Amino acid sequence: MNITNYSVVSEFVFLGLSTSRPMQHFLLSCSTILYISIVLGNLLVVFIVIFDLHLHSPMYLLLANLSFIDLCLSTLTVPKMISDLYSGQNTISFQGCVFQIFMLHVLGGSEMVLLTAMAFDRYVAICKPLHYLTIMSPWMCIWLLVGAWIIGVIHSVVQLAFVVHLHFCGPNEIDSFYCDLPWFIKLSCTDTFKMEFVVTANSGFISMGTFFLLIFSYIFILVTVWKHSSNDLSKALSTLSAHVTVVVLFFGPSIFIYVWPFPTVPVDKFLAVSDFLVTPILNPAIYTLRNKDMKMAMRRLSSQL
Repeated sequence: MNITNYSVVSEFVFLGLSTSRPMQHFLLSCSTILYISIVLGNLLVVFIVIFDLHLHSPMYLLLANLSFIDLCLSTLTVPKMISDLYSGQNTISFQGCVFQIFMLHVLGGSEMVLLTAMAFDRYVAICKPLHYLTIMSPWMCIWLLVGAWIIGVIHSVVQLAFVVHLHFCGPNEIDSFYCDLPWFIKLSCTDTFKMEFVVTANSGFISMGTFFLLIFSYIFILVTVWKHSSNDLSKALSTLSAHVTVVVLFFGPSIFIYVWPFPTVPVDKFLAVSDFLVTPILNPAIYTLRNKDMKMAMRRLSSQL
């Protein structure tokens, strides 16, 4: 970054969600309550799956990892936002911004693969129940989890590899409460049209492609079940509805932010809040309140306390 005729930008300034102090106090209260709920809800899912032997199956191990990733995604951005709302000092170092972008895409890429693995798990459970334990063996589950994290790291490294050479010589205000590539690139002093296209192709189209692949897989599962036995269709719909809800909640904001050609700041901020404060709460609620095994595990856990 030490380039002649370029002054190094050492920090970025977040414009946040609102400049009104009363609104900031309201947002501080809401975000604090929501973040505490996120931590408690997702840790509850992780601990129940770890300590309840009845839930040591591929489906719930994948679910526990989903909750862990959701918790990490919120922790990556929300505590900083809460601190900024409280102190009014909305700055982040250049290195901190790059680290936030890196981890954001590691976790986001890992969650994409994890949701795909969960769809594959449901396909085997519904369409090939007699071969479930053979196909979804413990080693298969481990490889799926390791693969998810490896792909997440590769995805993030590839993203940052395209922007490490950018020069930042003046503007340092980010109209959001966290760092991400679309806003980071726009602050560069160089022509970023090609760079924005690369980011859209890498993040946007991958998100959209994975989303439609998952939706197609769910449709394929339902058609397969309907052909074999229409009586089991309602059961399959009930099982898959939770997965479809989670997929839409996760991919919807990502697709809009990276692919929509006419971004609007209020909408982007709303979607960001949804990604980091709403979805991580809904995921454990969807999977625990609608799942008999999780409910029974919670009762067993409460009876032991």
